[in-house]
Amino acid sequence: MSENGARGPLAGIRVADFSRVLAGPYCTMLLADLGAEVIKVERPEAGDDTRAWGPPEVSGESAYFLAVNRGKRSIALDLAAERDRDIALALCQSADIVVENFRPGVADRLGIGYETVKASNPGAVYCSIQAYPPGEQPDPRAGLDAIIQAQSGLMSITGETSGEPTKIGVALVDVLTGLNAATAILAALHGRSRTGKGEYVTVALLSAALSGLVNIAQNALTTGIEPGRHGNAHPSIVPYQPFEAADGALVVAAGNDAQFGRLCQVLELPGLPEDARFATNPERVRNRVELLEVLGTRIASWPAEELTARLSAAGVPASRIYGVLEALREPETRGAPATMTVQHPKAGDLELVRPAFRLASTEVGASLPPPLLGEHTAELLAQLTDETP
Repeated sequence: MSENGARGPLAGIRVADFSRVLAGPYCTMLLADLGAEVIKVERPEAGDDTRAWGPPEVSGESAYFLAVNRGKRSIALDLAAERDRDIALALCQSADIVVENFRPGVADRLGIGYETVKASNPGAVYCSIQAYPPGEQPDPRAGLDAIIQAQSGLMSITGETSGEPTKIGVALVDVLTGLNAATAILAALHGRSRTGKGEYVTVALLSAALSGLVNIAQNALTTGIEPGRHGNAHPSIVPYQPFEAADGALVVAAGNDAQFGRLCQVLELPGLPEDARFATNPERVRNRVELLEVLGTRIASWPAEELTARLSAAGVPASRIYGVLEALREPETRGAPATMTVQHPKAGDLELVRPAFRLASTEVGASLPPPLLGEHTAELLAQLTDETP
């Protein structure tokens, strides 16, 4: 049983978490969900920046902070003070994993940089999350998600065809960075189990954004042409977008020729798949405008719920467009709730989104609530004092 009260494959693993905002805390929350003991180091009085990112709030705690900090204990340390720096280094010496997302050079200046930690704890997996890859830092700018969306090209491919570049509605670059960091850390832990040696892991927001472009990046490399914006449509699959039905919108995604054929059967357009312009996906992409006009006219005569049900029954991916709260509630009706409840010291019953992964052999998802600022300082100071030789 780990400190966060959850059984999991990382039970017994300690994480010294010096990160704040989103990418780092998301990474360390995933580790906590898998059973690790995560000790979150925060500035006295102010704490993690996201503690002030409200409203909305729950009993004075910002929803943003609550979203990515379950399963952790909080210790308040002033890393500008020598005594607290010594405590932070002692924490690093006792940790299996150290995660930080300071600007380049700051961790070294605070006495908890990689080389310093490695000298006293050579088995530590040390993860630095930065805005830009090592050696490519153009200046000391902070890695803000919106800036990286702009620099990576992600913003340029998002939005309506004739509209302006658009930021994605969630800080997706930070989330991708946190996932990449957790993946690399787990790989390094596995490597340590074989060699006994630690590892220095670096993850850059820009790198995570560029790798997250996947097929769009490859399209650009293949053609030498800048990708454009396609709104809610797909650049390489048709039809794959929302349509207006008689009483609302639904998304239809016919990803192959067989699905397109079944779509035409439901819509009572049996001759369409035989038309040379639409017989294969490459032809449908080339003749996108003509095809969408035909499909749009027919779909506009159907009630959205009825058409969605007919298409789903026929094996054609389709869905109406859910709101966020509606989407969080709907899985519960199928017996797989998307949320979990923990007991928070100020908010009481606190509903949080479950982790995306499941393990057949054990329950995942940390049972400790997001901590109050410095909530565990006294007990952790005593614990670290006992552990220090």
